[in-house]
Amino acid sequence: MSVPELTILGSSSATPTRDRHPSGQLLRIGSEKILIDCGEGTQMRLMQLGIRHTGLDYICISHLHGDHYFGLIGLLSSMSLMGRKQPLHLIGPPPLKKIIDLQLLHGGHPPDFDIVFHPTNPNSPEFVVKTPSFELSTFPLKHRIHCTGFLIKEGKKDRPLNMNAMEHHSIPVAYYRSIKTGNDYTDVKGTTIMNNELTFDPKPLKSYAYCSDTIFDLDIVEYIRESTLLYHEATYMEALIEKASDRYHSTAIQAATIAKHAGVHKLIIGHFSSRYDNLEPLLLEAKTVFEHTELALEGVKFLIDDAQLQSMRPSLKNRMN
Repeated sequence: MSVPELTILGSSSATPTRDRHPSGQLLRIGSEKILIDCGEGTQMRLMQLGIRHTGLDYICISHLHGDHYFGLIGLLSSMSLMGRKQPLHLIGPPPLKKIIDLQLLHGGHPPDFDIVFHPTNPNSPEFVVKTPSFELSTFPLKHRIHCTGFLIKEGKKDRPLNMNAMEHHSIPVAYYRSIKTGNDYTDVKGTTIMNNELTFDPKPLKSYAYCSDTIFDLDIVEYIRESTLLYHEATYMEALIEKASDRYHSTAIQAATIAKHAGVHKLIIGHFSSRYDNLEPLLLEAKTVFEHTELALEGVKFLIDDAQLQSMRPSLKNRMN
């Protein structure tokens, strides 16, 4: 299974700037592509970064403030015009279905593919989707309107075979699949060889936690504890902590505090106020609390790996196949 990859599409807060777009991220995990939030212009960002929207399998919308979903209807329309046939899973607040249905009804071009809607629960954590590639659950955030965070974990991995032990016990190839999934082996004489003798422990599963708009809230720590990578909004610097509280947003230091309490491996901060042209001061503030912090700069890809979480800025001409 390949290492999960996260690409930042947009990292601005309520309004875009000349070089920052509203919220949007693309997570590739296993064989699946998950779009997380879909602010205005998201499909243009996908095209600029060479990401084919026809390959999207899931779209997650955290809440119904426009900078997190105003790009959705345009993206869905383009998918239909491009001839999409496979179902699309849409995960979001319960009213989102009515909004999308109304827009599609009066838009004159209903989609030729099924939209499988999964309503989120704004009041308590909830398991939503399980595939061979990942498991997705939601948890409540505290914002001015109902808002949910997303926790996406890799699907369970097979146990690597200890080939020396397999050959020593003359295990037939036909049993390899069963042993990799965790089963013991019993030979024709009735002797059972335990699985932990025939296999190695798999690498720890990677996980990504997405905390969209939220006031500083230590209650979310239990939902995101020890995540490989955490995204947490950091709309303001600490000098504007009162404004952050009034608007149910967080500061860079508050985001870093959440990361520290949760024991995550790496933190990305984003959802920056348009008042900031230079984002470096937000990063420096966060690092005073949690050193392993990076900015959610647009176009940057993060490789979610326990051994070494890397980030890289690809050329806009690079393509994700």
